[in-house]
Amino acid sequence: MQTKVTFRHLKSRPDLQEAALEAIKKFEKFSDTITSASVEFSSDGMNKVKFTVVVQGDTLIVEESSEDFMKSLRFAADKMVRQLKKHKEKIAERT
Repeated sequence: MQTKVTFRHLKSRPDLQEAALEAIKKFEKFSDTITSASVEFSSDGMNKVKFTVVVQGDTLIVEESSEDFMKSLRFAADKMVRQLKKHKEKIAERT
């Protein structure tokens, strides 16, 4: 799986990068068909985190913003886990 962490309008922070990579590793528990995942941190007034995960040709996108990057990251990761579970159920229903 390819992973990418991007920082927009702010300097790279190793603590955020490490936390983002740990969150992506957690996604692998819920889907073994993830081909790529990316995380984008941006600071446009609010601290926004955006996950983009490609699963079996489908692209799942989650955005979350708050006053703290770690809080945004946790909320976005939780949303992505819910989407991955839902995606897995849809795939199971098709077969």
